[in-house]
Amino acid sequence: LGFPVLESYLRCEDETAVLGEIERIGNSRSDYSYDIDGAVVKVDALNLRTQLGATVKYPRWAIAYKYPAEIKKTILRDIEVTVGRTGILTPTAVFDPVELGGTTVSRASLHNQEYIRSMDIRIGDTIEVRKAGEIIPEVISCSNHQEGSQLFLLPSYCPDCGEPVDASEKVAIRCINPNCPGQLRQRLIYFCSKDAMDIEGLGPSIVDQLLDAGLVHRLSDLYRLTIPDLLQLDKFQMKSASNIIEAIEKSKDNNFDLLLAALGIRNCGRKASALICARYPSVEDVMNASSADLAEIPGIGDVIAGNVYHYFQQEDSRLLIEEFRNLGVNLVYQSTVTSQSLSGLNIVVTGTLEHFSRTEIQDVIRNNGGNPVSSVSSKTDLVLAGESAGSKLKKANDLGIRVISENEFLEMIGQN
Repeated sequence: LGFPVLESYLRCEDETAVLGEIERIGNSRSDYSYDIDGAVVKVDALNLRTQLGATVKYPRWAIAYKYPAEIKKTILRDIEVTVGRTGILTPTAVFDPVELGGTTVSRASLHNQEYIRSMDIRIGDTIEVRKAGEIIPEVISCSNHQEGSQLFLLPSYCPDCGEPVDASEKVAIRCINPNCPGQLRQRLIYFCSKDAMDIEGLGPSIVDQLLDAGLVHRLSDLYRLTIPDLLQLDKFQMKSASNIIEAIEKSKDNNFDLLLAALGIRNCGRKASALICARYPSVEDVMNASSADLAEIPGIGDVIAGNVYHYFQQEDSRLLIEEFRNLGVNLVYQSTVTSQSLSGLNIVVTGTLEHFSRTEIQDVIRNNGGNPVSSVSSKTDLVLAGESAGSKLKKANDLGIRVISENEFLEMIGQN
């Protein structure tokens, strides 16, 4: 029919031949004109395929063998330190570019000081780099220390604001200056992201322009922006400026749990915020709750409760909330539960779903009375398994936990 087909397939008569061909393909990975991460073995008799059948997710007559991640050597040229929205200092390796999995890679996170110390990482080292899960670049080893080189140490002062850092935590080194510009940048980016207030179009590059122009100094300043303000920025026209302002205005009506998550309180993300707001539905309720009160909420432990309580004890935090109120931002939570079809069920989602992103499926579970959880345990009631489900699916099967497909899930909530 004129379609291009792979010429290197081979029919094998026994297991030895199959394993030999898998090894041959693996050894020839660099010779192909395209990137591969595995080889597929299939039963070629159609009648046997029919007898073997298929599950909801995969055929029983085919299996994929995944090759180990490709590893490349390169030279570590520098280590950059950046400040996150909660003040944590994160080191990033900068190295000579290498080709990995079809992309050019020149940077990888070094996570923290203990990670650097465990491999004795020094600038100028020869390092080995791979893509974890074929996606995220990581440094896995280093060697060939240059004469006179020393172990890289994270700074004692914040690289963005110059204030002394706090190294009292076990692993994290943190800038505790609430006015640190590096933290502000990351807080603004997170505040606008899909996991928080979901202000469409307001990404990192625009945040940088707003900061450089002195238009934003704190989170509430986003709601003071005007079209003329945005027209000062690079590449902004009336239409694009209007779209941003419209998206900012729209976010004022978000449910309060999204704002609570967007504040960037340590360990308090979307899930924790929703649980807190279900018990304390207004900002006054949350602000007046003690740490012990918050810790009594199922799913909210002492750490999250303490962080939320501490945040709202700060004068600047209370001032920020009052500014949001005066700017018309919603500070009340309306329950989104529309059905009890999943009432009381602890549900783990694993793999890729066809109809939902990870954030969307968690919202759907909550809206139907269920509780999305991140890890499989004896307390898990259901595992929703999509494509390429991994270790969570295996653990669910080992524990005898019920596993359902996306179609079965849709039937449970009445959408199929």
